[in-house]
Amino acid sequence: MTHHFSSNLLDVREKLDPSTLPIADCIRIGNQKRERGNFHFQREEYSMAVRAYAMALDVLTTSRDGGDCGVKAEEEEVRDYRVKCLNNLAAAQLKLERYDEALHTSRDVLTLEPNNVKSLFRMGKLQSDMGEYKEAMEVLKRALKLEPATKAIHVELSKLVKRQSGGEDIQEWKAKPAAMLGENIAPFLIPSKKKSSGVSWKFILGALVVALSSLVTSMILTARN
Repeated sequence: MTHHFSSNLLDVREKLDPSTLPIADCIRIGNQKRERGNFHFQREEYSMAVRAYAMALDVLTTSRDGGDCGVKAEEEEVRDYRVKCLNNLAAAQLKLERYDEALHTSRDVLTLEPNNVKSLFRMGKLQSDMGEYKEAMEVLKRALKLEPATKAIHVELSKLVKRQSGGEDIQEWKAKPAAMLGENIAPFLIPSKKKSSGVSWKFILGALVVALSSLVTSMILTARN
């Protein structure tokens, strides 16, 4: 009975025009749908997550008239939730390999919050992967200026510099990461050789200990007899 009521209520909510609802109701309903999206995302149900986030964004509208402080504060809250929702949507789109859509969604985030580092990083990485090097460099530099200690941004900028200089082809980098090591690949092989010889010595020593213990045991038995 409760489930039937809930599904009917959900249908009614989906048919409602958000502009006719109080902002507080839009926030409440929008967050319910955003949390539903998070639930699906955690279960790796990315298509369903995308749908839930899109529904949340439909409800979380910021086009309201009203000059009092209360309404402005609520509109700030709506904008913050829209940013969260859009970032989550972009992450789900990436999981589905919808790169163009993820790039568009990231731009939407930056329209609302120009200094959102998460979205700047995602947008820069996507542009770099798509070969839009100049645009990617500008975006990633903005992200680095805001968060200079974030290692992921440094790593992505390093990749971008290599791609710009022609030292790393996008497809080759994805298919053959070992090629990046070049002549420096030799030192990486030396420890494994040492390790294998170490294991063989351990095996020989182990066999020797077993042989010696057998010899000692046989000597003791002989002495007793």
